[in-house]
Amino acid sequence: QVQLVESGGGLVQAGGSLRLSCAASGSVFSTYAVFWYRRSPGKERRWVAVITNAGITNYADSVKGRFTISRDNTKNTVVLQMNSLKPEDTAVYYCNVGKDWGQGTLVTVSS
Repeated sequence: QVQLVESGGGLVQAGGSLRLSCAASGSVFSTYAVFWYRRSPGKERRWVAVITNAGITNYADSVKGRFTISRDNTKNTVVLQMNSLKPEDTAVYYCNVGKDWGQGTLVTVSS
């Protein structure tokens, strides 16, 4: 089991940036792919980005070119850098490894 803690959410104006972090427990963190999902108000949770244990990344079309996912296995941390934020990016963002989820961090983008 991996324990995940997200941080870095907040209120930002459209066009701004935020940096989300996912801190994980466990020495085997480096062997897992790590995913970011988000749940917008009134919508289902949707996949945002993934980084594999080899560092390969992929993004949902809605965030491609604006978001960047990275990992530091020495710190058991995955970062989601979010630039050029839009009001439609407003959501609770969750970190996911296998069956384990963090508690989420709220991102609010004002127009």
